[in-house]
Amino acid sequence: MDMLKVSHLSKNYGKEVIYQALNQISFSIEFGEFVGVMGPSGSGKTTLLNLLSTVDQPTTGDIEIKGINPIQLKGDELAHFRRRELGFVFQDFNLLDTLTIGENVVLPLTLDSIPVNEQEKELYTIANILRIEHLLNKRTYEVSGGEAQRTAIARAIIRRPSLLLADEPTGNLDSKAARIVMELFEKINKEHHQTTIMVTHDPVAASYCKRIIFIKDGAIYNEIYSGGSRQQFYQQIIDVLSLLGGEANGV
Repeated sequence: MDMLKVSHLSKNYGKEVIYQALNQISFSIEFGEFVGVMGPSGSGKTTLLNLLSTVDQPTTGDIEIKGINPIQLKGDELAHFRRRELGFVFQDFNLLDTLTIGENVVLPLTLDSIPVNEQEKELYTIANILRIEHLLNKRTYEVSGGEAQRTAIARAIIRRPSLLLADEPTGNLDSKAARIVMELFEKINKEHHQTTIMVTHDPVAASYCKRIIFIKDGAIYNEIYSGGSRQQFYQQIIDVLSLLGGEANGV
């Protein structure tokens, strides 16, 4: 069953001089898949993520998430769809300094007016999964980068979104914190069947995925699946990136 279906997706910028960021991209992601998106600087990775997250609108093409085309939704309908169906994890965490770690995690529930007793139940369930239960009363400036990112992941999945979208989630972390965060993404995917799409330039982070879609010049260049050990998959990723050329980061 497809959780996400992308059909002939294109995105152009500009009026007099047209820049085509994405060109006729089509792919699907099944329920419970963990998919990475990689490509050189300027390849269209972030543009794709912005379209999937409904932050931006495609020039042509369609997106279906659980059979719903969010492009056709407006106003409150779109806001509700984003809150219920999509979870977001960013490179810079996007936590609110005025709230405690626990308050940051339950923010999506607060916005949906979920009763406090239900919020607390969900909070401790998620905090246990992400191993942040000892941080809940701390402020954002009292925790490490890795702890902040685990908090951001907890906030993203507390509403059990259909699709989790992660944009360079290890970009601001040291290698140890990055490994812990990626092991948690892997655990959430395996044990809770969380469908996840992650844009990354880091082949180590990408090696935790089950499939990688490579984009070059706004089009799909290649696609590989993890079939053996993570080390073998890492080497496959390195091989494709070397063929792609250019810096494997950027937009």
